[in-house]
Amino acid sequence: MGDDELERVTAYVAAAENIAVLTGAGISTESGIPDFRGPNGVWTTKPETMRLVHIEDYVRDPQVRVRAWQERLDHPAWIAQPNAGHLALGELERRGSVLALMTQNIDGLHQAAGSEKVLELHGTIWLAKCLSCDRRTRMQEQLERVRAGDPDPACTECGGIQKSATISFGEQLDPLVLETAVVASSACDLFLAIGTSLSVQPAASLAAEAHRRGARLVIVNQGETSLDDRADVVLRDPIGEVLPRLVATSLTQRSGSDGSSSP
Repeated sequence: MGDDELERVTAYVAAAENIAVLTGAGISTESGIPDFRGPNGVWTTKPETMRLVHIEDYVRDPQVRVRAWQERLDHPAWIAQPNAGHLALGELERRGSVLALMTQNIDGLHQAAGSEKVLELHGTIWLAKCLSCDRRTRMQEQLERVRAGDPDPACTECGGIQKSATISFGEQLDPLVLETAVVASSACDLFLAIGTSLSVQPAASLAAEAHRRGARLVIVNQGETSLDDRADVVLRDPIGEVLPRLVATSLTQRSGSDGSSSP
């Protein structure tokens, strides 16, 4: 990251009154959770696993469900810890200018880092849901049943098929979560897209809409994105290095301009 780019983005963050943040898999890779589409991503190295996240395959084929439950047993989210990028966004939220932290991730690491305004666009792996009655339970409760010998645990209320409370291909996003994300994106004066290729809809459209309405767009991602040509600044640096610097420096600038000693 060049000094000029650092200064520009720092100034944007320090001056912004309403910030919308969108994060993707790239922010969690430093916590040991692999992405999906990158060179070493799960779907790149094991394309057959994509069947596990298609709702039609999941409902139709019991063997897909059995394999999906086995994959959940060893999901890296159970032992992952927030990294410096997650922690920096938590600190930025405490400043009071973050409207929403919209994430495509299902790992819960933003909440673990102290962020409260989290919109989980693609749901959470920490809960299980019944596809028939929508009953929600702790994922670990269902995984204990798998460990005890039930390869495809059915809902104990209605007998329906269960899965993680994540959005599979073929499922609709939660309309309330999406509406809240659209409102935040439309109202922000700075949009930060972090660790996402901006290739998945409707999440990618949030950044485009914010930019269309006049918000500055800053992209922090090691690979190219679909909106690089529209962004005010694109940073390719490791997220765990660049975000703490940006947040710390911008908070210092803001407190200095306010004449106060704390954010």
